[in-house]
Amino acid sequence: MEEEGQRPKLRKRRVRPIIRIIFGIIVVILVIVVIVVLALALRRTSEHEAFKAVFTSRCKAYEGGYDCERTWNAFEQAYVGKDPCMVPPDSYQALMDATPFKPACNRMMFWSKTKNVVHDFTSKRECFITIEDTFLGSLLDGLTWCGKEGSKDTFTSDCPGWTSCVNNTVRSFWNKASASYAEVACGNVSVMLNGSIATPFHPASIFASIEMKNFNPVIMNSLNVVLVTQEKKVSNCSSQSLKDLQKVLDKGIAYSCKEVPESQIQECASQSKTCGSCW
Repeated sequence: MEEEGQRPKLRKRRVRPIIRIIFGIIVVILVIVVIVVLALALRRTSEHEAFKAVFTSRCKAYEGGYDCERTWNAFEQAYVGKDPCMVPPDSYQALMDATPFKPACNRMMFWSKTKNVVHDFTSKRECFITIEDTFLGSLLDGLTWCGKEGSKDTFTSDCPGWTSCVNNTVRSFWNKASASYAEVACGNVSVMLNGSIATPFHPASIFASIEMKNFNPVIMNSLNVVLVTQEKKVSNCSSQSLKDLQKVLDKGIAYSCKEVPESQIQECASQSKTCGSCW
């Protein structure tokens, strides 16, 4: 009888260690959850602060005495707290109004499929200015950013890619900026196109679908196409693609085209810092 009376006590002794183990597991899980939440919060903060630091440093480095905090606030209004796929180009109108593009008559250069060539050239010769050389363009060239619903932060990871959705944060900025830059194009304007592809003037490109549609013949005299070629030419100034360009170009804007080897552009850019024609 004494042994039977002791059995319940033995069971209690066995149950208590199990309860302690379960409690310990729950505590470990809660600690892990807290660590993950804090890590995500710190990551969001670090992404936001790092992006703003790059934005601000670029702003301060650009000549012109721009108000960097005012520019940042206008920029944030476009996308912060929004679905990153629901930011149409007009969301950046306040930014364009706060820091409008300045006309640079006879020096404005556009491009399509020639980014490396044109920027290597403009970095060595100050004869021409691309959108990436302007204040707004220089602030955001090569950067990725987006917002998230319910958040006041800027994110640089897990943002939709250029083709993921039509109204994604980055794509909408460049579409709006390209339209605004084209609107002030004046005098004799140039564009570098790629002569190594079959359609240097592609209807889906930003140049064809946005920039050309915003050229103003009242202030723009001519469009000079610089067709960058390699040893083996795929397209020339007589190609159908360039004929299509002439058809959609406003009749009030004169047109010219010249085939220029890429090696000639590189050589010219390296020879002198002074302005002058390399084609």
